[in-house]
Amino acid sequence: MTESNVEAARRGYEAALRGDLDVIRAMLDPDVKWHGGDLSTPGACHNREQAVEYMRAARLRRGVGELVDIVGAGDRVVVIMRPLAVDGEGEEVPALVANLTTFRDGKVIEMVHYPDPRDALAAAGL
Repeated sequence: MTESNVEAARRGYEAALRGDLDVIRAMLDPDVKWHGGDLSTPGACHNREQAVEYMRAARLRRGVGELVDIVGAGDRVVVIMRPLAVDGEGEEVPALVANLTTFRDGKVIEMVHYPDPRDALAAAGL
């Protein structure tokens, strides 16, 4: 039986917590996109290596935070997280955030960050 997208997202999050970027790299499509809604903004990732490097730097800067829930919606999942209470610059962060992650053929092809999980759920049609 193949792994569901929800199970894959959970496995990826657990790998991020451990700092196992090789597992994450294997999950990402070579042309994966990761952004906050606009691929042209600074910091948007346009491929696997940019996404892995972003994760490496973010983990060093502020850690990963806590997984709250993963909600499946076909080829997409909403990963809801509770960031650490304070970011790397000492500023408070929101209580919950989310990534809307899209899979194709078992690989992540896009992740869109949402500061409000309700917006990610709505974008997934939930």
